Amino acid sequence: MGRVRVRTLLLIRWLAIFGQLIALLVVDELLNYALPMIPAMVTIGVSVAVNLWILAGSNLNEWHRDRVAATYLAFDIVQLAVLLYLTGGLHNPFALLFLVPVTISATILSLRSTIYLGLLAVSCVSLLALYHMPLPWPAPGFQLPQIYAAAIWISLVLGAVFLMFYAWRVAEETRRMSDALAATQAYLSQERELSALGSLAAAAAHELGTPLGTIALIAKELLHGQPAGSEVHTDLEVLNGEVERCREILASLARNPSAGADPALSEMAFDALISDLAERYGDDDTAVLVTAKATALPPLVKRSPELVQGLGNLIENATEFARSQVDLAFTWDHDQVELSISDDGPGFAANILDLLGDPYISTRPGSGRMGLGVFISKTLLERTGAALHFFNRRQGMGATVVIRWPRHIIDLADEDHAATDAAGAGQLQQASQGD
Repeated sequence: MGRVRVRTLLLIRWLAIFGQLIALLVVDELLNYALPMIPAMVTIGVSVAVNLWILAGSNLNEWHRDRVAATYLAFDIVQLAVLLYLTGGLHNPFALLFLVPVTISATILSLRSTIYLGLLAVSCVSLLALYHMPLPWPAPGFQLPQIYAAAIWISLVLGAVFLMFYAWRVAEETRRMSDALAATQAYLSQERELSALGSLAAAAAHELGTPLGTIALIAKELLHGQPAGSEVHTDLEVLNGEVERCREILASLARNPSAGADPALSEMAFDALISDLAERYGDDDTAVLVTAKATALPPLVKRSPELVQGLGNLIENATEFARSQVDLAFTWDHDQVELSISDDGPGFAANILDLLGDPYISTRPGSGRMGLGVFISKTLLERTGAALHFFNRRQGMGATVVIRWPRHIIDLADEDHAATDAAGAGQLQQASQGD
């Protein structure tokens, strides 16, 4: 459902009002063409009254809903039609302005409202082609040839239809992409919050160790000073037990591989990252097999949420479609890092294969899902410098996603070497200048 701000429609209508006034005054006063000024001014005055009525009853920062905005644009079309009726109909060159409300509707309102407004504009254009007052002209009885008037009608109708659907299609694509990117940002923000929560747990485990040790020490000293079987002795034993339980919980946090470091900032070898993801998404029904073929040392990569979640989504997607097995084949050399994710399922549907990576393209039609999983993965991985390719291995033999990175982009070791080389070059330059 489309929406438009009150301020926007008011501004557009004020511009139309001033434009209409200037056009009438110039033609009537400067060019001395006889115009029906009183009916024309009344028509413009109605537009002014509508604007003032909206100003009195609405906040400029409010939003018109789709139906209300369409009603106001319909009024603009009718007001323009009345004004053109008084000033020559389609013979008036300002008849082109019929395209403006239709184009505005196509960019901000729903398709239904746009179609209704387009039909209204075409109806007004058709009526003006048949019924209108004479075009003001110095020589009386001026008439354009009928074939030329018909051509104007055809051009306005075709222009309205073309602009209506073209502008709506472009605006709809923009809206869909904006919504999909917003969903991606929300997803990534959630993963960052989870990573931050892990860091907070690690910090808590570290900071709470000392005060808990102090509490345990004092509780044990107090316990020795109380007679066995007394109520205070029993309470202190319970307190000691609870302190010991807290220390065990903190110890378990300390044994967490991610403790003490934010996973979003940790570094690990590329092969270790792939193996970790394979263990995470494999289960009893679907085996996730990892194979490597390399001619150099594995790259050192940042275990960022973009990389982990982007790859994780694709691997999880493959396990859901696979019959029994998912293959993670990765390779690297001095120039490139490549990962191939293949399953033995039915493969990608032919009608969506070329569209994969676009928002709202679902690999599970009829599942009720939004079709953003592959788009989110593609967006996240492209942020890391990757290029993704989707294809089927063989008909009925599974789908394959190939992800490639230039090694100098993803490899942190290369960045360190580049920084070291740059620093060394700077030192050599300073030394040569000193000599």
